[in-house]
Amino acid sequence: MGEFSKWVACWGNATSIRDQTDCTYTKDLTLRYPLRMCFSGDAVRIRFSNIRGTEPVRFTASCAYGTGDKTIDTGSVRDILFDGSRDLVLQPGEERQSDVIEMDIQAQDTLTVSMYMKDYTQMNSAVLITGPLSKGFYSYGDHEKEEGLPLDLTRKTGWFTFLNTVDIHTSEENHAVICYGDSITAQDWPDWLSLRIEKEGPHNVSIIRRAISGTRILREYDSITYAAYGTKGELRFPLEMNTAGADTVLIQHGINDIIHPVGTDVNPFRPWSDLPAAEELAAGVSGYYLDHAEALGLTVYAGTLLPIKGWRTHAPFRDELKDRFNDWLRTEKRFAGCADFDMALRDPDDPEAFAPHYDSGDHLHPSDAGYKAMADTAYECLFSGRGGR
Repeated sequence: MGEFSKWVACWGNATSIRDQTDCTYTKDLTLRYPLRMCFSGDAVRIRFSNIRGTEPVRFTASCAYGTGDKTIDTGSVRDILFDGSRDLVLQPGEERQSDVIEMDIQAQDTLTVSMYMKDYTQMNSAVLITGPLSKGFYSYGDHEKEEGLPLDLTRKTGWFTFLNTVDIHTSEENHAVICYGDSITAQDWPDWLSLRIEKEGPHNVSIIRRAISGTRILREYDSITYAAYGTKGELRFPLEMNTAGADTVLIQHGINDIIHPVGTDVNPFRPWSDLPAAEELAAGVSGYYLDHAEALGLTVYAGTLLPIKGWRTHAPFRDELKDRFNDWLRTEKRFAGCADFDMALRDPDDPEAFAPHYDSGDHLHPSDAGYKAMADTAYECLFSGRGGR
């Protein structure tokens, strides 16, 4: 394949379980996802996941050069095949990677993946993400290979269903950095980091987001109310580090372990027994994340947890727990460095709170400006040598 010699993930997300509403099936539906490619290459392969499904799912899929938000160049359409078959069946708990699709890709091209579910299909395996590079569409009917999607039958979606990772056959110098976390990382900052890299370099790095809203390091929920919060870190991390060409991971995780427990008298699914000590959080990160990442040869960076003052379960003891855990993240020598998101976004006059312009209003998630500041903090840590030790 010419000058291109290795596979590297160019786009990727975690896969969790879709919010368990009263409707969990679809029929005669097209999904379309335009994806920005950060590398040039001569082939792609695409991984789909039914990791949280409880029954087989069947669909067809294709990819093409994107020409707009939801339009494609129909002359470039390639069927996505699996062992030579266009009919993809994913068993419960299964992930499958497609056959190699030969096509010339230039950095900043849009590769659009379209999927069609003809028959009743359980839509469990999905993840909700946001950001300037993260958008999808669904459309009633079979429009998989059509240039555009019908305006009156189409809506935007932030749910990425079944689609997990796109690898590109690319140059040897290219590599992937994984951003691992919860809703903070499932939202905009990894996209803003990708855009800064696109503008300023280094141009041999992809940002692969592995994030699930509501997820915790040490615990997971066993109820349909919180099913979308996904599995605990011990189970998530090894699966999500399965990322071609990755050599680095930045971990920003743990705030939900701290803010969720409220007692069964308030919420039957959130007992006080779930509240960890800072030492337990550190042990979880060390045992579940650092040990596994180091075994894979990954360089690991920490990301501190953000302020929570004003959040609906905020209390001083939670601040104390968060601050102790953040202090460990800043000083643990097994990390190559620390992206100090807390320091970057907090109010200098009230350190347990966001600076007002960085607060989305819920006092837990950043504003647009806050996510851009997180991206800048991560960039300086990862690529400017300001977060190293």
